[in-house]
Amino acid sequence: MASCSTKLTMKLLIDSKSERVLFGEASKEVIDFLFSLLCLPLSTITRLLNKNDMLGSIGNLYQSVENLSDTYMQPNLCKDVLLKPRAPQISALLPSNDESVDQKENSFYMCRNRCNYSVTCDNKTSCPNCGNTMSYGIPYVGNKVGGDVFPNNDKNGYVKEVVTYMIMDDLVIQPMSTISSIVLLNKFNVKEVCDLEEKVVELGMDQGINILKASLQSKMVLTSAFLKNTEAVSEQGGSSLKLETVWC
Repeated sequence: MASCSTKLTMKLLIDSKSERVLFGEASKEVIDFLFSLLCLPLSTITRLLNKNDMLGSIGNLYQSVENLSDTYMQPNLCKDVLLKPRAPQISALLPSNDESVDQKENSFYMCRNRCNYSVTCDNKTSCPNCGNTMSYGIPYVGNKVGGDVFPNNDKNGYVKEVVTYMIMDDLVIQPMSTISSIVLLNKFNVKEVCDLEEKVVELGMDQGINILKASLQSKMVLTSAFLKNTEAVSEQGGSSLKLETVWC
């Protein structure tokens, strides 16, 4: 898995006439990132993409929980269970799932009267027994649970490094091969090789968000993330997206 200092790149084959990505060529780190999107809770996706920009009504559902008074929630239940569930940190391509991994995240709280030894993760919760605020901190001891998406300690990701992978515009992924490339060019009815353009793109956090958003809204994910958003991302400044014509 790529760290914050690792720059991921992907090679795109673009049909300049139709202005769309035919397919991309990527390493295991990029594939691991894409597969890891399946592990994100829906509320985390809503928060990352901005609830007001979400298609459908999930954004309204998220807003409703935010606006609902704690009075109507079950005792000892912190709303962050719904709004900010523990989600795996995918990579440097997405903002941290824990918006602020602070002392509150790593502590529990209980009533100073120690009524039935009930605990909560929110120090503003009222004790269900005596009504006092449960603000007495209990230090969190041990390793953080559920903080990693990978199934082993080596963080080897999901796929092997032995091959390069092909990513279709609609995120269909398969091992790369010369035969597959030729078949795809025929499928896309490419007549002139000079209509094809190969470009290397560098993936950063902006592109990670663009890919996530496009994957929920379009069948042309790579085109949307790297061609349609290029101008908008450039205007924001500080983008890590770099395009370089390799041939044609």
